[in-house]
Amino acid sequence: MPTVARTAPAVLAGALLLAACGSPSASPGGDDGRVRAERLCPADFSRYGSAPSTEPSVTASGTPSALPLPAAAGSAEDGVTVTGLYAWGPDSGCAGVDYSADFQVTNQGTQAATYILTFGFLSASGGAVDNVEQTVESVEPGRHAEGTVVMAGTTVSAPQVTGVELVKVRSVPVDEAPSASGPCPESGVRLYADQGDAAMGLRVVGLHLVNCGSGPHRVNGYPKLEVQDEDHDTVDGVRILQGTDRISTGTGGDGSPQPVVLRPGEAAVAQLAWRNTTQFGEPVNAPYVRVWAEPGADPVTVVPELDLGTTGKLGVGPWKKDTTAPAGTQQP
Repeated sequence: MPTVARTAPAVLAGALLLAACGSPSASPGGDDGRVRAERLCPADFSRYGSAPSTEPSVTASGTPSALPLPAAAGSAEDGVTVTGLYAWGPDSGCAGVDYSADFQVTNQGTQAATYILTFGFLSASGGAVDNVEQTVESVEPGRHAEGTVVMAGTTVSAPQVTGVELVKVRSVPVDEAPSASGPCPESGVRLYADQGDAAMGLRVVGLHLVNCGSGPHRVNGYPKLEVQDEDHDTVDGVRILQGTDRISTGTGGDGSPQPVVLRPGEAAVAQLAWRNTTQFGEPVNAPYVRVWAEPGADPVTVVPELDLGTTGKLGVGPWKKDTTAPAGTQQP
């Protein structure tokens, strides 16, 4: 199944060693209590698509080689600064890791936020060797968190990495962050978006609703949506259509709404569909969609990276039982 053409890692994503500034480090580090990547072996990373670890994790010490950091990488961009780049060779004592980069993210907003950062590891020519996505959870306003992003699994023919850059920054309010794993929310349901499909300008992304509570959960109808730009402002002029058949047939978002009862561990799915056709007018690119699964539900902000072109239309299908998710597998 093809992956939507957005910035996704070609091999894997690493997520580890996050420590909020001023809080005790979860592992041995510098005298100021912060974790230092060059003193650690970042082998315990999460592969792309796997559930993130709920706690920072540290393994045995390793000795990487520090690489020169381009001047541009050391400057803050959208509150994110790349502070170090390392090569983990065969003598580093850390198997399975090729390169890593240290970074710091500062919350410049007014509410706690979870960040989704995309870093590009670059060759000497400036081309991308790999893009790696990193999630940084629960950074309070005015505070910062430090982390290490890991690149591994490259082929022997891959170019040598000589630089790193920040490709993209996305953020969602902590109380609206999507949840695919971890502790069950107070609502008793998780809501998140998948990576989606793309073919010939057609985009399809699934919204998933999982009952992680102890009793049945009922849902009926269409999710309510609000399209937002990079500043989380509402994007006007986008028509949200009930059903995806007016975007394209065969996307799974057609048919009339039917009541769905989810037993604990069961899931429902609703499809988003759009085209990126560009004709006359200003193209609309909106990374965020605020989703209410049903009337009265708390909103969840997902990041499907809408590239609506000049179509001005986004289709949403009704909630349907997700028969591909085995009952019980989504419970904490």
